Amino acid sequence: MSSNHNFDAANDIEKGHGPTLSIDASMSVGSPVQHASNDPLSPTFGATFSPSVSPLGLSDPSELSMQNISSLNLGSPHGAATPSIHALVSSAAIPSMSLDSSPATTAPATPPSADLPAAPKPAVIHNEPSPTATLPVAPLSTAVSEEKDKSNEKKEVFYPAVEKHAGEMRNEIFGRILYLVANTLLAKWTPLCVRLATTSTLQHLGGIHSGCALSGTGWLVYHVVWLCVHASKQHQAVIATGIVTNIAIIISVLSAFPWVRNNRHNLFERHHRFVGWTGLIFTWIFVMLGNGYDDVNGVWDWQGRQIVKTQDIYFVICMTILIALPWIFTRKVAVDVEIPSSKVAVLRFERGMQQGLLGRISRTSILEYHAFGIISEGKNAKYHYMVCGVQGDFTRGLVENPPKSIWTREIKFAGVSNTSTLYRRGIRIATGTGIGAALSTCLQSKDWFLIWIGSDQEKTFGKTIAGLIEGGIEPERRILWDTKKLKRPNTMKLLKDTFDSWGAEVVFITSNLGGNTEMMQGCKMLGIPAFGTLWDF
Repeated sequence: MSSNHNFDAANDIEKGHGPTLSIDASMSVGSPVQHASNDPLSPTFGATFSPSVSPLGLSDPSELSMQNISSLNLGSPHGAATPSIHALVSSAAIPSMSLDSSPATTAPATPPSADLPAAPKPAVIHNEPSPTATLPVAPLSTAVSEEKDKSNEKKEVFYPAVEKHAGEMRNEIFGRILYLVANTLLAKWTPLCVRLATTSTLQHLGGIHSGCALSGTGWLVYHVVWLCVHASKQHQAVIATGIVTNIAIIISVLSAFPWVRNNRHNLFERHHRFVGWTGLIFTWIFVMLGNGYDDVNGVWDWQGRQIVKTQDIYFVICMTILIALPWIFTRKVAVDVEIPSSKVAVLRFERGMQQGLLGRISRTSILEYHAFGIISEGKNAKYHYMVCGVQGDFTRGLVENPPKSIWTREIKFAGVSNTSTLYRRGIRIATGTGIGAALSTCLQSKDWFLIWIGSDQEKTFGKTIAGLIEGGIEPERRILWDTKKLKRPNTMKLLKDTFDSWGAEVVFITSNLGGNTEMMQGCKMLGIPAFGTLWDF
């Protein structure tokens, strides 16, 4: 049996009108999380698989070939995202896997073998990119009330702290602070298990965001139900605003479920953002009315004493600030667009950036933001770049109608690659447009090795990207595998040999769903700590 695989990572999170690799800070609910171990009690970074038990149900790890994996959906990309930890298993066998990251081409039915010698010889060739995405996140607001006392004291409404944290977790500034603290305090000197756990935790902030949002929404529903049960003591305006707030928040939550977000991205973005903002406005009204009405005496108290004594008003203020901050830094900036092929647009912006960042761009000021990995030679560089593979309406428009200016948020958000500074040595492997998220790490650190698998990279991605690689990464620190010339590589042998010869501590993977699944399964079996694409935006 043979299988054809296309590993061009999705370039823009616009699944509703095309694949995705766009990022906005939106909340994601219920997204799957990959674990390194099949033991639910083991930490994700320290799990141990028995060599006799394959993640794919194979009795012998050596059977893990492309034929065995053909049942995994490795067709067109679903959109790359952020890496997730898979790691630490012990197995001497090297599974025979192969992958092709060509974006629009189909691999031959029976790919020739491309085994490498024990120590990898860097090959200089090129391929096509694979993006990295992130989504918009409009923090949810929620409320809960408790009856303080059955006596003549006025009831108090309070919002659990979890509600505020739902907004914090996906805020660009809050995220950057967490990454800065981790990279400053834990880099290189701490035990590897601590650093792997740190990367894994930072990567799963989206899961914390989703959990807090669902918890807060549950408290809000509970509180409004409580008000309805005690409707005889409540003012109708308080109950009405509570119900409207509930409806808005629930719609915002439902719109962020993975199926909606991935298959109807525009629907997700508009409902999650604008209905979420509506929910925030009604939360303000709900809090003010709920704390301004004296349900004991049945009168309104607008002097504000009761309002400032309750914690919910301060939570609402914090949520409002966290939601507004990223938009305060939204700007329309000049952009130069290079179109090396019909499949890719390379956007160039002024000023340099640190590695491991992603940026959001849009044709409008508040609609349809998409996130892409940022390529830069350093903070003092003159430019930074984004590689946008054609996957949907937005990215196709960049090629067919290149803009002279574009909207972006000046504060960029950190991806898992930003934690590369924690490790002494590592490997950054990417397929297709994934080079957009991977290249900066290798350009800015001599301790990182680049493996880029794709089809005719220089022709597809142009001289700018090729020039950055040639000028910034020494030949002994890169393998550029051109699948058009060399066919598909034995990916896991390539990765294993490079991992051993380079003395790496970790592997970061940027690929589409199929490529990510294949490499993560292989790394798990070989005991290689690895973070792969995670779809939890």
